[in-house]
Amino acid sequence: MYGDLPFNVAEENIQARSRGNLLMAVANKFGQILLNTTNKSECATGYGTLYGDMAGGIAVLGDVYKMQVYALAHYINRESEIIPTNIIQKAPSAELRPNQKDSDSLPDYPVLDAILYQYIEQRKGPSEIVAMGYEQAIVERALKLVNTNEYKRNQFCPIIRVSPKAFGVGRRVPIVAKYLS
Repeated sequence: MYGDLPFNVAEENIQARSRGNLLMAVANKFGQILLNTTNKSECATGYGTLYGDMAGGIAVLGDVYKMQVYALAHYINRESEIIPTNIIQKAPSAELRPNQKDSDSLPDYPVLDAILYQYIEQRKGPSEIVAMGYEQAIVERALKLVNTNEYKRNQFCPIIRVSPKAFGVGRRVPIVAKYLS
């Protein structure tokens, strides 16, 4: 069907969607709920496959930024290794193609999370965030990702809220909005 078209995200997403479908089937078969592990950074930017790794009954990390996930992992391991250290230390990756890193598609998480926090929690606009010292191109790119991926968040599972501004019922914006994009 794809003919001579080059390999891209369409083929990558087949793997994530197959895995999501199988995990949902197992949860359904055994009367369980599939926990979604998408974090707030991924959810905000749409860095996830709809009906794939975004599948689940409830998002346990959906209101926790990526860098907070790392901080939680270190806290959990404070007395003994519960979460394998190699998982915490390896570069973040969707692992849908060889040598893939999240940083191939997104700004580095410390910068991205800071920008997202200012935009989502603090309700700062792009010019205000740039005035805080962040590169304009990175700010514009990050906010465009947030604004153009509302359609994914609109279909996302419920999120356990731990911040004043979780995605979901408390933060809905129009799917086709053209502001800041």
